Amino acid sequence: MSMQTHILAALREEFEHWEKVLANLSEEQITRTLQPGELSIKDEIAHLWAWQQRSIARLDAGQNNEEPRLPQWLPGVSPESEENTDVINAYIYESFKDRAWSEVYEQWRSGFLQLLKLSEAIAEPALLDTGRYAWLNGYSLADVLLGTYDHHQEHLDKLLARLNQE
Repeated sequence: MSMQTHILAALREEFEHWEKVLANLSEEQITRTLQPGELSIKDEIAHLWAWQQRSIARLDAGQNNEEPRLPQWLPGVSPESEENTDVINAYIYESFKDRAWSEVYEQWRSGFLQLLKLSEAIAEPALLDTGRYAWLNGYSLADVLLGTYDHHQEHLDKLLARLNQE
């Protein structure tokens, strides 16, 4: 099995796991918070979707051999710096908190499917080459996909732990 096939299989499995978990929850479970300061599942999905847009932009740029057009969140605040993560996440929450669950879910779902489609269309050597895209600063597009997988898995682990406490 090629590395690309392996990465895509892991991403599809992650997507299917999310789909299964979400399908077994009511909208009330998805939209409520259990404790003050905690995000609802809907808010978590909006968070994942927002960050996913950066991955999609990178994959699209890689496929088209151009610079990525990354989402512009907050002027002067770089999402590349971990010190800005909390500020950006707060901005994402404020931007999406009033959207309906159906809209948030459809955006996340279609974004994930788009990410998979773009990933399938990129030749494996281009996906794995750490020097091909200067704008990735020594990372490969495969690293972008692995980051997406890790981010979704991190939030899924927290969600499953939360559901086990209910």
